Amino acid sequence: MRASDADRDRVAQILRDAAGEGRLTLEEVGERLDAVYRAKTYAELEPLTRDLPDDATGASGMSGVSGVSVPAARPGGTRAGTHGGFVVAPGETPTWTNGVAIMSGFDRKGVWTVPEEFTAVAFWGGGDIDLREARFTSTTVRINAVAIMGGIDIIVPDDVNVRVTGVGIMGGFDHRATGPGVPGAPEIIISGLALWGGVDVKRRPRRRAVRD
Repeated sequence: MRASDADRDRVAQILRDAAGEGRLTLEEVGERLDAVYRAKTYAELEPLTRDLPDDATGASGMSGVSGVSVPAARPGGTRAGTHGGFVVAPGETPTWTNGVAIMSGFDRKGVWTVPEEFTAVAFWGGGDIDLREARFTSTTVRINAVAIMGGIDIIVPDDVNVRVTGVGIMGGFDHRATGPGVPGAPEIIISGLALWGGVDVKRRPRRRAVRD
């Protein structure tokens, strides 16, 4: 059976947790994350977590290691319109659902539609995510960022609600952008891992093009 983006994100989260616990080496987690985002079927994903503990769980409320389960429901907007001046269109198709840089780079910026959950991976590479001109498909957006010997820069509008929960291991995960925005604005939740790398989160004023 074909694997979805949510399936790949779930397995990537298990690998991130395992790396943080010291169960996988730097080389192993890099190789497995590469395999995760190349996988097209459940059969390709299942072996990547087979040697990890049976009680491992993903950070998005998805459990089970051998086999792919359905993601738990997440809060989000249900009606198109504006929230705190931001365009929120639940039925709109996201422009991208992930960004992967393996000895390379990626940019997610300009006018684009952000999914409810976005995954970013930088392994010996770098990525830029800019939400200042973005349209949202939900009032809650989750960004899972993993930087391994690489860096990810995330720019969020200065008037959104931001919660950063990621951790740094021999690296840095910037939490300074955490805080409230204007009433009714979307919430951006940024989680993940910086291992010998860095995830930088900055607030910047929105560009007027995104305002209604």
